[in-house]
Amino acid sequence: MIDLVVCSVAEAEYADALCWYAERSVSAAERFDAEFDQAMQTIASDPERFPKYDDRHHYYLMRHFPYQIIYRQHQDHWVVIAVAHTARKPNYWSGR
Repeated sequence: MIDLVVCSVAEAEYADALCWYAERSVSAAERFDAEFDQAMQTIASDPERFPKYDDRHHYYLMRHFPYQIIYRQHQDHWVVIAVAHTARKPNYWSGR
C-alpha cells in the first residue's frame, strides 16, 4: 500500500459533501462516507490502475455518488487534490 495524502482543500470538499448529505439523510451520509473510505483504500492499493484525467492526474469515479476523486503522484507519495462533483465546475481544480 502506498502513502496517499489528502490535501486540505480536498479534505474540505469531502467534508462539505458529507455535510450536504447529512443534512438530507443520515444514512446517505453514512453511505457516502463508507464509499469514500473504500475508494481511498482502493486507490492506495494501486493508484496507477485508474484512468488518467490528463498527463499528471488520475481519477476515481465513486459508484453511487456523483463525485470523482482526483489525485496525482508527488515525489514518493500520492496526493488527493480534489473531491469534485461530476456535474459542477469542470476542471476547477486544475491549478492545484
